[in-house]
Amino acid sequence: MFEQIIGDLKKKIYAPVYFLHGDEPWFIDQVSDFIEEKVLSDSEKEFNQSILYGKDLDVPTLISYAKRYPMMSAYQVVVVKEAQELKGLLKKEEEGKNEREKKDLFLEYLQQPTPTTILVLCYKYKKLDKRTRFYKQMGKQTVLLETKSLYDNQLPAWIQQFVLGRGYRIEPKATMLLSEYLGNDLSRIANEIGKLTGLLKPGDEISSTMVEDNIGISKEYNVFELQKAITNRNFFKANQIINYFGANQKNNPMMLTVPLLHSYFVKIMTIHRLADRTKNSVASALGINPYYVQEYETAAKSYPENFVIRNLAFIREYDLRLKGIGNGNTSEAELMKELIYKILH
Repeated sequence: MFEQIIGDLKKKIYAPVYFLHGDEPWFIDQVSDFIEEKVLSDSEKEFNQSILYGKDLDVPTLISYAKRYPMMSAYQVVVVKEAQELKGLLKKEEEGKNEREKKDLFLEYLQQPTPTTILVLCYKYKKLDKRTRFYKQMGKQTVLLETKSLYDNQLPAWIQQFVLGRGYRIEPKATMLLSEYLGNDLSRIANEIGKLTGLLKPGDEISSTMVEDNIGISKEYNVFELQKAITNRNFFKANQIINYFGANQKNNPMMLTVPLLHSYFVKIMTIHRLADRTKNSVASALGINPYYVQEYETAAKSYPENFVIRNLAFIREYDLRLKGIGNGNTSEAELMKELIYKILH
């Protein structure tokens, strides 16, 4: 749906209303920014573009903006940022009210929107309840985009497609470093990739060395290398990395390391339970480049299924302790050392 909306916008196919909602703000921002930047020329924007904020707005005022007609332009653009804070936007469904009392001004507008207005509502971090009258009666002229956060195993493919879509290439290791180190914060990933591509010519490749040198990831001491040390049961190397993390917590927060370790062992568990262990099947199931299948196969040999279950339990325990539940005065670095020791023994 996201790709279709962007494709239509590039073809200058516009809808009168865009309602963008859901968990992943990056997709919402991409649609909103495209409309804000590309629909009107700079001279048209002066009189025909309004950027509003939900906390400073009410429904009658919003409708008054939406019903205006453009000046010396085919369209006017009205963008509502933080629309989830707009009071009265979604009326509560109440029993026992007569039809007049149930009147919903915004829903009425959506039934017959002004054709020369492009109204964009950025309703972030929340999803519309599909059972409500508002959702069911929104109107056929409203483009509705529900955004969802990507799962960890979807990130490498998304990063690769994002880079290719901008005319560059990326090494498999660089893809894994970005996904492991930055997590599923798409805005942050996109910003970091933008910094990297700014150093390249179109068609060039983002290397793992570039990622390490420009995004504050140590070549020797990163989560990727920690996973390798765990795979090889190299306690000395794993401990070195955790010591480095403890001394550089700003760039290597323990609270981010633990979920990555959890994801790592979930992948190993997935391998144990796969009927088809061919390289491409494993890569597909784990959401990784086939280049890395051998490393996870090695990990599966090092950690039988019962050890994986045990280690996942350790990780959940220490995740709670790092959050202050059941923990005394033990530092985060010491907790991580304990966790790594238990995982490897």
